Amino acid sequence: MINYIIRRILYAIPILIGVNLLTFALFFVVNTPDNMARIHLGVKHVTPEAIAKWKHERGYDKPLMWNGAAQGAKQASDTIFFEKSIGMFAFDFGRSDEGRDIAHDIKTRMWPSLAIALPVFVVGLAINITFAMLMAFFRATYIDFSGVVLCVAMMSISGLFYIIGGQYLVSKLLHLTPISGFDTGSSALKFLILPVLIGVIGGIGSGARWYRTIFLEETSRDYVRTARAKGLSELSVLFGHVLKNAMIPILTGAVVVIPLLFMGSLISESFFGIPGLGSYTIDAINAQDFAIVRAMVFLGSVLYIVGLILTDISYTLVDPRIRLE
Repeated sequence: MINYIIRRILYAIPILIGVNLLTFALFFVVNTPDNMARIHLGVKHVTPEAIAKWKHERGYDKPLMWNGAAQGAKQASDTIFFEKSIGMFAFDFGRSDEGRDIAHDIKTRMWPSLAIALPVFVVGLAINITFAMLMAFFRATYIDFSGVVLCVAMMSISGLFYIIGGQYLVSKLLHLTPISGFDTGSSALKFLILPVLIGVIGGIGSGARWYRTIFLEETSRDYVRTARAKGLSELSVLFGHVLKNAMIPILTGAVVVIPLLFMGSLISESFFGIPGLGSYTIDAINAQDFAIVRAMVFLGSVLYIVGLILTDISYTLVDPRIRLE
């Protein structure tokens, strides 16, 4: 397994280089360092001298990817791409275009994101699996049919509707939670209840329907018919056999998501004023802060690769017949 993990990590290096290169290319296709300087300086009649000074202070006065005026290796290294990208492979994210320490911002903002994402993930997973097993248990009945209709209806509703509707009903009419905002310590709890509740409800439709499909596929297999022929109750078949054998597809969807949880929900954090990584990324995109955008894209790619490796390892724990080679 150690060799497998090392090999997967080595495979990840060209992937990360490609992601980094693509992010850089896409960003500078629609932006130029001059445009970035004008956005950050924030004045209409900014002088060319001010633009040149801003670019020089942040290293944007160099060629993008190839410096024809330099000699030797500096033709590649004395460029914006090299200086802004190489450090990230050592997790040195540098400073934002506003001068802030990006690593410090990530450490600070990851906790509000996790405070929302972890409960949504754990509670949502439990509710979705339970709901799906109920539909599988009562399959081909009115309960199953009603559950599917409910799931389709919930899937068809935009996530924005859940957020705006929840804020209006729970916060404005019932005054149970604040509409938006955040606080530290235990005081943060009242600000997290509504985003977590909406996150769980918003994911029930697609989640429960997907798990129901998995469970129904398993219930049609030979080992389930054998278990029923032995006289086991339907609950024993579902919890003792079907759930256990459905763990691999469940893990495929669940474990991959875990490393990305701290990235938070982009839309929810912005609507509820949560100072997490989701709102941090959106603010960076709006401000055209390339340093933060590239850092968040790179970090997301790293975590996704880690998630895939964890998924493969979890397969061996669920099914001992699987070997990682």
